Amino acid sequence: MTTICLLEPYYTGSHKSWAQGYAAHSAHDVHLLTMAGRFWKWRMHGGAVTLAHKYREEGLQTDLLLATDMLDLATFLALTRDLTHRLPTALYMHENQLTYPPPPGEKHDLHYGFINYASMLCADRVLFNSAYHLESWFEELPRLLKHFPDYTELHTVASLRGRSEVLPLGLSLAALDAHRVAGERAGPLLIVWNHRWEYDKAPEVFFRALYALAERGLDFRLALLGESFVQPPPEFEEARERLAGHLVQYGYAESFAEYVGWLWRGDVVVSTAIQESFGISVAEAMYCDCLPLMPNRLAYPQFVPAEHRDLCLYEGEEELVERLAYLCAHPEVARATSLRGKVARYDWSVQAADYDRLFAALAGSR
Repeated sequence: MTTICLLEPYYTGSHKSWAQGYAAHSAHDVHLLTMAGRFWKWRMHGGAVTLAHKYREEGLQTDLLLATDMLDLATFLALTRDLTHRLPTALYMHENQLTYPPPPGEKHDLHYGFINYASMLCADRVLFNSAYHLESWFEELPRLLKHFPDYTELHTVASLRGRSEVLPLGLSLAALDAHRVAGERAGPLLIVWNHRWEYDKAPEVFFRALYALAERGLDFRLALLGESFVQPPPEFEEARERLAGHLVQYGYAESFAEYVGWLWRGDVVVSTAIQESFGISVAEAMYCDCLPLMPNRLAYPQFVPAEHRDLCLYEGEEELVERLAYLCAHPEVARATSLRGKVARYDWSVQAADYDRLFAALAGSR
């Protein structure tokens, strides 16, 4: 058995679920060393200092360090070098600060992308949650390095790519089965939004499509799920008023069971995101037999077999509206199409063994 110390300074949301899921399903001993998931910029700057102190205080005896992209791994290793200099390290990239779109009106702060880059230089293995994520990072990385006046170290791009690979996100999909809703889906098409209420999910595009459906007099129902933060995009309050006759759920579900219940009732899950390195919310909805409508870009094509791409992947807003209009008129098409099997492979019952093999081999490499 390999002893793994999983370092996560931003322990909330999908990062928390992933860490807990792997620890629960791994055959190895996975010790979580974490910090509260807030103040993400400060976590990337200072989280390594705090976690280095915690690592010393706990006197951990580990075979492998597994860090996430929110940790400044270089600083952590520098502060613990007397304890960790012989340990192999893996860096798991949930997302990255180089390709993540900045909020409207802001520009990229290259320092955070450079933290990701420096962490990769320190890692023995770099793991991306999807092929799209890996390719987009290495497409953008040379541009970051060329931004600097000299000593750009462009040769490191090839060496980093050589020790990078895809390790898909593990998800607790089997837990969704316990909350399956009895009975057949019937009535008007139920459209589900289960993403974060933030700018990178482009809710304005989603609502424009729904307003177009409503103007045509098409019949549909709408469940607006997903987490809302301190100041959600104003589009949601506008939609609450303009789509009041279609809304059956507005806001974050009070319990996991309630959230999953809406997924099992849903017919279609829609994404309009401008950033997505994996697509957890879509995968969850697909597992519950929602038909996905997603842009033909980002990580989304990985979820759709070739024979369903014309139905599930759209190229622009106009095409999204037409797909939704067709499904409003023919909800039976969505209800007869299940892509559950395409995402079931991401359940921890499958993924944990792949993780364990990779980390055991890495731990034994030194």
